[in-house]
Amino acid sequence: MSDSEQAVTEKSASDQLAITRGTMNLLESWGLHAEEMMALLNMQGKPRHFTQYRYNTPFPDEPGLMRRIEYLVRIDEALRTTYPTNPTMGKRWLRQRNQKFNRHSPLSMMIDDGERGLAYVLSRLDCTYAWDQSGSKPS
Repeated sequence: MSDSEQAVTEKSASDQLAITRGTMNLLESWGLHAEEMMALLNMQGKPRHFTQYRYNTPFPDEPGLMRRIEYLVRIDEALRTTYPTNPTMGKRWLRQRNQKFNRHSPLSMMIDDGERGLAYVLSRLDCTYAWDQSGSKPS
């Protein structure tokens, strides 16, 4: 492996570790348990093994996992925009039953419906995402 190839590989590993740490911090800030984190990320295994991602093990570089992380980051950003003066409200909102979600909590929608549930929750929080998904074009 050449020096430039090795630098790219190291950068990718470093980026992947940063993504993992950021995602873990986000999920922990929501007060989620390891089982809930694993379900949101669609990761298999035992919850006790999931703790390895809190330290120096990056998530696998899989397209499906990266898409889910993108949804979660956008949901977190939308929650911070929706509740700018109360950072703990997003954590509460995720667990609270909601009419928009057929009396289910947004968290249960995201876990039970997988990627489709993540997209649905994001579309309810972020009108620009919902607009993009509708296929509408500005006139």
